[in-house]
Amino acid sequence: MSFSLANISKFFSSAVGSKSEASIIGIDIGASSAKVVQLRASRGRAVLETYGEISLGPYGGVAIGKAVKLTAEKISEALLDLMREANVTSRSGGLSIPFSASLVSVLEMPKVDKDSLKRMVPIEARKYIPLPASEVTLDWFAIPSGEHGESAFDQVEEPKVSHAKMQEILLVAIHNEILRDYQKVAESSAIEVNFYEIEIFSATRSSMGHGTAPVLVVDLGAATTKMYIVERGVVRLTHLLTMGGQHMTDTLARSLTWEFEKAERVKREIGLIASSAYSIDENDKIKTALLSTLSRVFSEIDRVLLSYGQRYNKNVSHVLLTGGGASLPGISEYAKQTLHADVEIANPFSHTEVPAFLKDVLKQIGPGFAVSVGLALRDLKQE
Repeated sequence: MSFSLANISKFFSSAVGSKSEASIIGIDIGASSAKVVQLRASRGRAVLETYGEISLGPYGGVAIGKAVKLTAEKISEALLDLMREANVTSRSGGLSIPFSASLVSVLEMPKVDKDSLKRMVPIEARKYIPLPASEVTLDWFAIPSGEHGESAFDQVEEPKVSHAKMQEILLVAIHNEILRDYQKVAESSAIEVNFYEIEIFSATRSSMGHGTAPVLVVDLGAATTKMYIVERGVVRLTHLLTMGGQHMTDTLARSLTWEFEKAERVKREIGLIASSAYSIDENDKIKTALLSTLSRVFSEIDRVLLSYGQRYNKNVSHVLLTGGGASLPGISEYAKQTLHADVEIANPFSHTEVPAFLKDVLKQIGPGFAVSVGLALRDLKQE
């Protein structure tokens, strides 16, 4: 099997094309859990057939909710269990690559023809990638220009020197060793991987509309929080914060002298919303413990918003929360009070046809399935 990334020029589309009505899966292997979604195309719509999530902690001997690094064999074991429990019937689809295992950068290159770019981009990429070219797989995409010959990204007060003769290239690089590990997982799980895609592209496809204004997408994971600003369908800025849901649970467990498992359950069930199951003092301690981490994450989000606005003279007025942490009860209200922007919780299942009785459940858990839904949507639209 040859290694190839998804063609990133297609990552932003969420429409279903003319592919046959065969079922397709999207598999997202995160730090603390793995998720799968199975879709099929019907009359131009994506129909949800099944979905599921499985915690990876027990496969590494740690508690549910904790980030864990597993061998390819253990990941395969977890995926086989997941697909069996979720009644997944398809074995063909897309597999996500963690953002932390990739490099995404915007290069400025001379405006030349496509053949010349094919020769020039790998050479220019060496300046950004501290590895021999033979050890990485590259993908790149010439970013379309905006009006008046300028890309939307660079319509700032002070134009760049010689900008009219330059163009922007979105560069993506993955270490071949990482791809080999995922190939082992796919082979052991009997999965036919049609493409690999960096998770930020998948989440963006399933969760965003097609507006041109810049949006800050915040992926609240177990071990990390990923932030990326998307404008005109292109990732313009990326930022990784090594803090996530697991840190909230750890703090909560220490604060109330609970076991990690209980703290994780309470975090998921009541989050920032007071519960009659606990005393006023306990509710205050729960909220304070969770906010000790969440407030630092949101402070960093505001810093990214401010930095981008100052650098490019553009106001990012919309924040989209995705990832498992975006399902924390009460997070939407807290975000709207804290961030200097409009806040939206991702609802990737809104792009699919689902049974009416599942809509409320899927809206609640949806943020955590943004990547897996996005993977399946991409595969469905292929000719």
